[in-house]
Amino acid sequence: MFRRTFWFTAGAAAGVWATTKVNRKLKQLTPESLAAQAADKAIETGHKLKDFALDVREGMLRRESELGGALGLQAPVDPDLPVQRHFAVEAAEPPANANTHRKLPYNSNNRNEDH
Repeated sequence: MFRRTFWFTAGAAAGVWATTKVNRKLKQLTPESLAAQAADKAIETGHKLKDFALDVREGMLRRESELGGALGLQAPVDPDLPVQRHFAVEAAEPPANANTHRKLPYNSNNRNEDH
């Protein structure tokens, strides 16, 4: 009698566990959930691409200043150049939080940026 009760309880528990697991997976596969996951991944990828572009810009400016110093091309900045050209990157600080993302050094009028 004890064996039957044990196996009945074990079977019921396994059935509840399997049903719960299947229901969670079905909720993850709804169109709304898939769209939200895709949007989150797209935003994350956009932030990573922006960080990469900023790293490339920092390296470019550093190398440009190194070459300018080595070749003696240190000329004053032309005030007619666009504002983006005036930014110099010196030892960029890492973000305090891993979820924070750096901002571009100019103001964009793109309404879709960071959405």
